[in-house]
Amino acid sequence: MTYQVLNKHKVFDGWLQQCSHQANTVNCTMRFSIFLPSSASQTNKVPVLYWLSGLTCTDENFMQKAGALKMAEQLGMAIVAPDTSPRGDNVPDDENAAYDFGLGAGFYVNATQAPWQQHYQMYDYIRHELPTLVEQHFPVTQQRAISGHSMGGHGALVLGLRNPEFYASISAFSPICHPIDCPWGQKALSQYLGEDKNMWAPFDASELAKQATKSQPILVHQGSDDQFLTTELKPQALIEAAKSNNLPLTFNMVAGYDHSYYFISSFIEQHLVFHHQLLLNNK
Repeated sequence: MTYQVLNKHKVFDGWLQQCSHQANTVNCTMRFSIFLPSSASQTNKVPVLYWLSGLTCTDENFMQKAGALKMAEQLGMAIVAPDTSPRGDNVPDDENAAYDFGLGAGFYVNATQAPWQQHYQMYDYIRHELPTLVEQHFPVTQQRAISGHSMGGHGALVLGLRNPEFYASISAFSPICHPIDCPWGQKALSQYLGEDKNMWAPFDASELAKQATKSQPILVHQGSDDQFLTTELKPQALIEAAKSNNLPLTFNMVAGYDHSYYFISSFIEQHLVFHHQLLLNNK
């Protein structure tokens, strides 16, 4: 596996790099950003948090807007932020260029339906190909955590719940908790996976939470004034599923916050500390 550094910036004594590589799982060139704290070296590898962004985002949004890098430097934690979908001239998009499907909206699933299945294998890309590349080329350990926002919160919950031995901890901001039962999820899952809803359940955090036999600690923050709260996010489904199965979910509904990066930046340091403590315990 090889990669190319597109640009590099020193920040809080660490380094933020934007990279690209030819990704076999999604059959296109993919981009990701990685922050490495100043303590990271081949003789001092650091744990890594994978961040999954939401609809319309790229690898850049979190690194530029979340205000996470100062705390990541202090904790000695790497952060990897991939793009949210395959990209390129040959990658199919929604015929109307809708923001909630196609480019920018990969939903972190493995598509089974034409024409999406050739490229939209984002679950496998995040779970297998990207961490293999990162661990091969950068000074990080195999101590991994996963987090995300909105569609990326959905992805973080799904990947985390399906891989409790791979990720030490899970967190999410404003996640799509029950995509089987919301317009965003129904649109994406029906086109990527077909009309059989039995095929949707492995990509629905609330359904996974009902069946999980083991789970890492999960932290979720949700704003009470989020414009998508009742129609798209439906956190109560996740809360009830976790409670029914005794999963270690900490859910924080915080008054007045919306769906924006202003919300994420207000609580991101709590999430980084949460992951750091669990990564240390997972050595």
